[in-house]
Amino acid sequence: MANPKRIGLFGGTFDPVHIGHLRGALEVAEFMGLDELRLIPSARPPHRETPLVGALDRLAMVEQAVVDLPPLQVDDRELQREKPSYSIDTLESLRAELAAHDQLFLILGWDAFCGLPGWHRWDELLQHCHILVLQRPDADSEASEELRNLLAARSASDPLALNGPGGQISFIWQTPLAVSATQIRSLLANGRSVRFLVPDAVLAYINAHGLYRG
Repeated sequence: MANPKRIGLFGGTFDPVHIGHLRGALEVAEFMGLDELRLIPSARPPHRETPLVGALDRLAMVEQAVVDLPPLQVDDRELQREKPSYSIDTLESLRAELAAHDQLFLILGWDAFCGLPGWHRWDELLQHCHILVLQRPDADSEASEELRNLLAARSASDPLALNGPGGQISFIWQTPLAVSATQIRSLLANGRSVRFLVPDAVLAYINAHGLYRG
């Protein structure tokens, strides 16, 4: 039997994608020894405001950002669906394409993880993947009792020791870069430079298409 593939999944609106997303994804991919880490732009995120920029522009920016950056890749399946971007649907469709023993790692920030009980069919996620939670020193959300119970049953102290295709939760400590999409959109709306906050190719795309201007 071939060695299992190790695939990370990192979703978001990427409105726009920036160096914080990319640096964080690259660090996780290298630390975990992933074969690939897929950035998955969401079309209609059920838990967030509607993105400012359309799906095709956000997809194009992510594609520009990961050129020559293996193992980072782009997966556009959520943009192909007509309904809201539910993670459980994404995991089910990915699983259908993979070998049964391949490993999927869903990467979530702590705040997103704390919101899991509000997700569609959230209690089925671990049937399809492991969850990697990015712990940051500035995290201030509180885990609910439901999540604390889940962690008691399913957490593994060493993310590198996660076995099998899914079923466990582990934490990766990450020092965040102090950059956000909100900050970038605000700078652009006010005619200020975002050089070095986004990759040059993404900035060129934003300028060429007049995105995020006031």
